[in-house]
Amino acid sequence: MLTLKTSDLSPIQLQNYLQYAIAPRPICFASTIDSEGNINLSPFSFFNMFSTNPPMCIFSPARRVRDNTTKHSLQNVLEVKECVINIVDYAMVQQTSLASTEYAKGVNEFEKAGFTMLESELVKPPRVAEAPVQMECIVKEIIPLGDQHGAGNLVLAEIKLIHIKEAILDEEGRIDQAKIDLVARLGGDWYCRVTPESLFKVAKPLTTLGIGVDTLPISVRNSSVLTGNDLGMLGNMEYLPTNEEIDAMRWSTAVKDILDATIGDETNRERELHELAHQFLAMGNVIDALKVVLL
Repeated sequence: MLTLKTSDLSPIQLQNYLQYAIAPRPICFASTIDSEGNINLSPFSFFNMFSTNPPMCIFSPARRVRDNTTKHSLQNVLEVKECVINIVDYAMVQQTSLASTEYAKGVNEFEKAGFTMLESELVKPPRVAEAPVQMECIVKEIIPLGDQHGAGNLVLAEIKLIHIKEAILDEEGRIDQAKIDLVARLGGDWYCRVTPESLFKVAKPLTTLGIGVDTLPISVRNSSVLTGNDLGMLGNMEYLPTNEEIDAMRWSTAVKDILDATIGDETNRERELHELAHQFLAMGNVIDALKVVLL
């Protein structure tokens, strides 16, 4: 494994390693305005939500690694402590990238990138009409993290109004993850797209208490077949099956075939049972997988 001391790396080298490794990153497409009324629109991938009550997002217009200059977005929120955080979907990504061009002060990136300005209800900066979600924010605090090349400036933005296009909502009025078609930033020129085919669910143990991987037999934990994800699913079960339930599993067709074919061959028996459990887990049948590995 390559081990790097950050103090030995240049800002450009650090930026490369970190932006490729810490990804994907959601995109804050921030519209801001200065005290003279000049509008700016710029994307930032140093961005996320950090609180629900109060509803807070943070994005970071970092000092340019190249020449240590600051961005117009930062200068604007220092003057007018308001912004709109527009969420970027796939249909906007090329125009969003264009808006990141370093145009001169006073140039309106809405116009340059071909976006539609939509008047906000509470704040001065306009919204991006094309964005599936638009959040009007008050800037509560700006925290500089340094004064050197690449140093971030944390903009703490409290969300006051959320505008959501109805086309991305489900029947219950919630955002449908498969409909919003989000994109995110990776390293360099790379992006990724959240499609229905790339989505999957992982059950959160919020109200349950999983048995834990450490409860599983050592032969299961050290299995050459079962993956870390497999072990995580098994360890997320709330209880171990009873001995009667495990014994009953012996008579299922798939298990009985393995047991009959591997009499006297414990090594292959364990491997084949683990392969069967792996198949069960791939289908989401965790309880039968757990019974199989405990035989």
